[in-house]
Amino acid sequence: MEQSKPRAGGNWALWAVIAVCAAPLLLSYLTYYVIKPQSRNNYGALIDPRNFPIPPLQGRTLDDKPQELDAYKGKWIILQVDSGDCQQYCQKKLYEMRQLRLTQGKEMTRVERVWLITDKQPLDTMLMREYDGTHMMRVDPAKLSAWLPVEQGTSASDHLYMIDPLGNLMMRFPKDADPNRVKRDLGKLLKASKIG
Repeated sequence: MEQSKPRAGGNWALWAVIAVCAAPLLLSYLTYYVIKPQSRNNYGALIDPRNFPIPPLQGRTLDDKPQELDAYKGKWIILQVDSGDCQQYCQKKLYEMRQLRLTQGKEMTRVERVWLITDKQPLDTMLMREYDGTHMMRVDPAKLSAWLPVEQGTSASDHLYMIDPLGNLMMRFPKDADPNRVKRDLGKLLKASKIG
């Protein structure tokens, strides 16, 4: 009995199936190891939250009642530090904090804005009205400097900070931060976290 010869077309079909199955794997290796996609790191500097829980600050509200920052636990906190004599840069940060919260849409209720005031300077009434909804507390600047990490050559008033809903400092944004990049970081945090 004569054996039938394998058809040449069958081998090509087998190789085509193997190529189709292997192509995604080969492309992923090529992309990762040869093309090397750009890193998608956060814009803000991550801070190990275990090392920076909210300390007792012995803060006072504007009507001189005792207030601690951990009163806002359970929410994401965008934090700024500045003098009561809030000049242009301070006002710019207040505006950016308000806009950052608003741009989160339905997620904005998960975010609080806090301004820690480092002196006894009276606040401008119009400024207080314009940024209604920002929690304002007077605190001892020495307590803040012992808690808030800064970039070399800067002070705490140069940065915006993020505090997680568990009450831990976890991110610091650079001086003159790009609001769009801060917004992306905040959006990623809210999307990734189910707490707060």
